[in-house]
Amino acid sequence: MALLTRRVTRCCCLLKKHYIVNSIELRKQTIRTWTLSLVRPSLPLLWPYRYFRQPVFKNSRTLFFDNIQFCSSSASLNSSPENNSLSLVNQQIEPRSNSDSKALDEGWDEALPSSALEEISEDEAVQIVAEPPLPFESFTLQDYVDRSETLQKLVLLGVDLSKVEKRPGAAQFLLKLDFEKDIQKILLFLKDVGVEDNQLGAFLTKNPYILREVVEDLETRVAYLTSKKFSKEAIARMVSRAPYLLLFSVERLDNRLGFFQKELGLNVKKTKDLVTRLPRLLTNSLEPIKENLKVYELELGFSQNEIRHIVYRIPKNLGVNKRKLTQTFDYLHNIMGIPHSTIVHFPQVFNSNMLRIKERHLFLNFLGRAQYDPKQPSYISLDKLVSVSDDVFCAEVAKTSIQDFQKFLKTL
Repeated sequence: MALLTRRVTRCCCLLKKHYIVNSIELRKQTIRTWTLSLVRPSLPLLWPYRYFRQPVFKNSRTLFFDNIQFCSSSASLNSSPENNSLSLVNQQIEPRSNSDSKALDEGWDEALPSSALEEISEDEAVQIVAEPPLPFESFTLQDYVDRSETLQKLVLLGVDLSKVEKRPGAAQFLLKLDFEKDIQKILLFLKDVGVEDNQLGAFLTKNPYILREVVEDLETRVAYLTSKKFSKEAIARMVSRAPYLLLFSVERLDNRLGFFQKELGLNVKKTKDLVTRLPRLLTNSLEPIKENLKVYELELGFSQNEIRHIVYRIPKNLGVNKRKLTQTFDYLHNIMGIPHSTIVHFPQVFNSNMLRIKERHLFLNFLGRAQYDPKQPSYISLDKLVSVSDDVFCAEVAKTSIQDFQKFLKTL
């Protein structure tokens, strides 16, 4: 009886020891499994996906299944009456089947995204179409058109970006604009003013700076022109033909109108008519205009009334190059013998081609028909001398053929 009691006590101690060892091993395996699953996902930051994917997850799944098998074998060892060995060294873990492992591997592979650092084959690399990066600096807007919706819509409007980029600072601020938020409201304003749809592209090409103006300021300048009794048609004409007009403040516009009215001695109606026919007078520099007014008076000898008539009839005469102005007058007055009073009635001669005047005068002089005095017979007006085509000049003025005129030109 005492022997039986000792054997039972010994068996109980061995079973208790076996249970403790199994619990410790299972805990170690479980901790190692979940530690690997938490630590290894950080590896893609250091190594390509292909180098760590299979070892990590297969090892984790192996440990997971090994724990299950270990627990199962431990339970079978404890419950089987045929197992008389309590040694843990000789215990074998049953391996998992290849089909189960393969299925799980495929499931893991499908769930994992591909890495940017994953190595690919040459064929796969050739098929990749990479967009070129935007340049940090560029001398042309062409590099940004494909990526900028704003530039694309401006091109569709007819804006010439090759000309816009040559204007100081225009390309830089244009790239920062949003078409819907910044540009569309300006386009709607221009259409309300009277700029036609087919003129918007040319308008913005000449003056892209209007896109950074505040609409309220633009409306204030239009309201000023309206208060000066400019008609809606006149304002539309002025804005379309002088795109920079709306960049001028109300004070500058008022000063420009006052300048022409005072210097030329025009009344309000004629002043408005003058700037409506040539609106760039309000936007161009005033220095050449002031200089030409002095040239007309001091060098060419025209009176104030004659100057007023010359520039009101042909507003472009205010901006004629000084050298051309003096050369034309010298040839007309000193060589052709035309007096001031006659030149005043044909102010368009100052904008005519100087070579054409010389060729035709010499041909008429060769034919003996160079008569510019309206009081004499066979009078030839300056208008027909400079304005008509060669065919009309030969037929109606020179009374000869175009072939004779061309032969004469070869002798010059």
